[in-house]
Amino acid sequence: MVQLGQFPPARHVIAHISDTHFLGGGRELYGTVDTDPPLVHALDLLGRSNLPIEALVFTGDLADLAEPDAYARLRSIVEPAAAKIGAEIIWVMGNHDERPAYSKGLFGHETTEPQDRVEMLGGLRIISLDSTVPGYHHGALLDSQLEWLRDVLAEPAADGTLLALHHPPLPSPVEIMAILELQRMDRLADVLRGTDVRGILAGHLHHAMSGMFAGIPVSVAAATCYTIDAAAPVGSLLGVDGAQSINLVHVYDDQILHSVVPVHETRPVSGFPDSVLERLGQLSFDERIEAFSNKRSTFNLAEVESSGAPAVDHTLE
Repeated sequence: MVQLGQFPPARHVIAHISDTHFLGGGRELYGTVDTDPPLVHALDLLGRSNLPIEALVFTGDLADLAEPDAYARLRSIVEPAAAKIGAEIIWVMGNHDERPAYSKGLFGHETTEPQDRVEMLGGLRIISLDSTVPGYHHGALLDSQLEWLRDVLAEPAADGTLLALHHPPLPSPVEIMAILELQRMDRLADVLRGTDVRGILAGHLHHAMSGMFAGIPVSVAAATCYTIDAAAPVGSLLGVDGAQSINLVHVYDDQILHSVVPVHETRPVSGFPDSVLERLGQLSFDERIEAFSNKRSTFNLAEVESSGAPAVDHTLE
C-alpha cells in the first residue's frame, strides 16, 4: 500500500459495536424495533470494506433480557461474519446482560463471577472489564476487580492497551442517565493513571460520544438497536429508531482514531472508484498534490461541474 499522506497505515483496526439488545425468539424491542437487521447490515459493511479488522468488540447489553435464545441468535449472526472478516470477537458484559446466561451462552461455562478477560491482538492488549452490578442498571467495580486490573496493567503491552467496559467513565449529557452511571469513577482513575491504557471503549448511553478520563481518550459507541436523542428537551429521555451506528478504531503508533459509521442504507452522492486511488498511488507526492488538491485539477473541476456551479475565475490579479 502506497503511503499517500504523512502517516503510515494504522497498526491495528478494530470495529467497536454496542448495545444490540437482542430478545429471544426474534421479538421486536418495545414491540416495534427489529434489532437484527442493523447489526447484520453493519457486519456486511465491515465485510465489504476490506479493512484489516482484527477484532469486533461488543461493549455490552448484548441481550435485552438475557434470554438464552438471544445469545444463541447473536452468535449465529456474528460468528460467521467474524470468520469471513478474519476478526476475533470480544464480548463485554452490559447491565441488561446477566452473568449466568451471558457466561453460558457466550463462553460455555455458567458462573456468577465478574466477566473480566484479557485478549491479545499481536502487541495490542484489550481488557474487557465487567462494570455491571447484579440486579441493577448502574455500574460499579469491586475492589477485587480493580486489584486484578492493576495486576494486569503492571506489565505494559508492546502496542499498549485498550480498556473495554459497558458504563463509560464520563458524565452524561442526558440528565436522567446520570443515575445509571459508573459509580466511584475516581477509583478506576487511580488504577489507570500512568499505565499503558491508550483508549477506553464503552457503550450504555445509546448515542455516540467522546471525552477524556484520567488523561485517556474515551469513545462511546451508539447502539445498533435504537438510539437516545441527546438533544431532547432537558429532563426527558427519548429513545428513537434512527441514527444507529458503530465505530471503527484505528490504532497508530502515537494516536488512536474513532470513526462513526452509520448502519442504515445510504444513498451515494459523490466519490471516486478504487481505480482512482490506484492511479494516485502511482504518482509522486507533488504530482498527487496537483492531481487531487489543486482546485483546477481534472478531479476537482469535474466535481464543480457536477454541482452545476457557474464558472468562476479565481485567478488573483
